[in-house]
Amino acid sequence: MPSEPDRTPQEWRELLRTTYDYPEETTLGRRKERRRARRTHRQAARKATADSIRRQRRKEPITAGGAVLVVAVVLALGLSARLGTDWIRGEQSTPTAAKKPSAPPATDDAKPPGITGAAPALSPSESPSVDLSAPDTVAGEFVRQYLTRDPVKDQTHKAAVRRAAPWSTRALAANLEAHEDPAFGRLVSRGGVSRIAALKVEPADRTLPPDTPLRVWRTVTATVDVHGYTDYTESTVIQTEVTRTDGGWRVSGILGV
Repeated sequence: MPSEPDRTPQEWRELLRTTYDYPEETTLGRRKERRRARRTHRQAARKATADSIRRQRRKEPITAGGAVLVVAVVLALGLSARLGTDWIRGEQSTPTAAKKPSAPPATDDAKPPGITGAAPALSPSESPSVDLSAPDTVAGEFVRQYLTRDPVKDQTHKAAVRRAAPWSTRALAANLEAHEDPAFGRLVSRGGVSRIAALKVEPADRTLPPDTPLRVWRTVTATVDVHGYTDYTESTVIQTEVTRTDGGWRVSGILGV
């Protein structure tokens, strides 16, 4: 079977400048998903081209210059699969804006997926430290963050979920975000802003399961000051289930909201 003709230097340069013909599915979905699909397509195209080059070189003798060209093509394809083809043409994409740091993510099972509510940015003096060493501390801080709300800045109750997320499990944060909170709706209708005036954390009563080395229940009573059309103070009682995780104690379930 006759071998394929050897490529000229100009043909190798044309191969380096080749851009990818992306399939339709790479234009669908979110930006991150589109970039991942294009990268996968480039990697597959790179592998196919490299395999084709190896097959061709096995069929015919290779000179020293040809070996250098083959290595150059493989390296170039590797870079283009990672960076795209703009670098070959000397083009530069516009740098994206730097992302602002968000509240500390949960460390037991990563940040809760699907949390998209825009929480108000916290200044360094406002950023809470995350202490997961004791269930009482975790339960109290979770309730404090979750019930401290400003509807004008928060827009939705999801912002409060994000603030409380460092003290909760991933599953609880996702569940809270997926369901509306009637208390947030009442706060909006009253034009109110809520702040915690006092917190009391106690062991739960006998109606809840007993404590174990891995799971405890704590009753958190929060005194909440509301400033709005009418200023008032209310008491909110939340039963919290606190579970020991690899990263420390975290609230894994709540009753009373």
